[in-house]
Amino acid sequence: MLDRNQWVNRVNTRLESFITDRETILRSLGPDLVPFVDFSRQFLSGGKRFRAQFALMGFGTQGEPIPDYAIDVASALEIFHAAALVHDDIMDKSDTRRGAPSAHRRFESVHTSAGWAGSGADFGTSAALLFGDLLLAFCDELITAGLLGATDRHAALGSRKEFDRMRLDVTAGQYLDIVEERAWPIIQKIDALPRAHRVVIYKSAKYSVEAPLVIGASLAGAGDSDIATLRAFGLPLGIAFQLRDDLLGVFGDPSVTGKPAGDDLREGKRTVLIALAQRALAPGDVEQLDRLLGSPDLRDSDIASMRTMLTASGAVDHIEELITENVAVAQDALSDSNFSAATTAELSALADGVTQRTS
Repeated sequence: MLDRNQWVNRVNTRLESFITDRETILRSLGPDLVPFVDFSRQFLSGGKRFRAQFALMGFGTQGEPIPDYAIDVASALEIFHAAALVHDDIMDKSDTRRGAPSAHRRFESVHTSAGWAGSGADFGTSAALLFGDLLLAFCDELITAGLLGATDRHAALGSRKEFDRMRLDVTAGQYLDIVEERAWPIIQKIDALPRAHRVVIYKSAKYSVEAPLVIGASLAGAGDSDIATLRAFGLPLGIAFQLRDDLLGVFGDPSVTGKPAGDDLREGKRTVLIALAQRALAPGDVEQLDRLLGSPDLRDSDIASMRTMLTASGAVDHIEELITENVAVAQDALSDSNFSAATTAELSALADGVTQRTS
């Protein structure tokens, strides 16, 4: 019987012990490093641990108990995710993360409270960049510890190779995302949808689902057939995961998502949702949407107007259909797998959890 709740508890415990160990080092460098310690603990607490769960599920497809070194690797993925969010919030100029101030805003508060010279906003951005880099260093340290603990050196090397490719993909995907936010005036509307879909794949789909599954399975010594099955399952599920995220970024309840209402609209995200709407809207509405999207002066009434346009265009219904279709493709990939019935059931349950969520 696979116990995902137990896995999450083990990951949480490992992350806490890891940060406690690093706290001693950071505090020894002086009291000014205390925010790095406190913010590390805060940013690595809570969350659904989807990436860790997928990694451990990948490992579990081989029918082996979950060893401590696999927990290290799964925990490292959560640290990488935290680092990505810190950097993402800087690029998006997001003030909040999970209902609390984002990292650069927290560091800005440190500056303001201390009464230091210069711009608090500039200090916050610079400190958060370094904080994200520190988390990446923590990630490398923990994944190295995990891979060194693996009993199969060939499997460990394969897992590291998948991890390295994941980092390349998500960094490239993040760059493509900021390109779309700025290059849209010279992009033909007919090209906007495939370009948005490319961002979905590389910024999120591979990184959120496919890569963690394959990293875990590779670590367990999975063969080519099982790896191929997990890729066929993970990529469409990752696409569905991000499409749900796109809807929540526009229509999500702030009290549940921890982000302001219509946050993706304020940030000017050129998502699949936006591209689909622009294909269906009248030219005048497309011009209005372009004018409002990402405007620094966006009002609540503008958010409401844009939501109405997106819904009336049929784009929201289309996204829901795409989510359903991609989940079905993912589930079909499991039908001919060599996995146990229990493993297949857990993968299916996890698929439902990541695509039907409200936050």
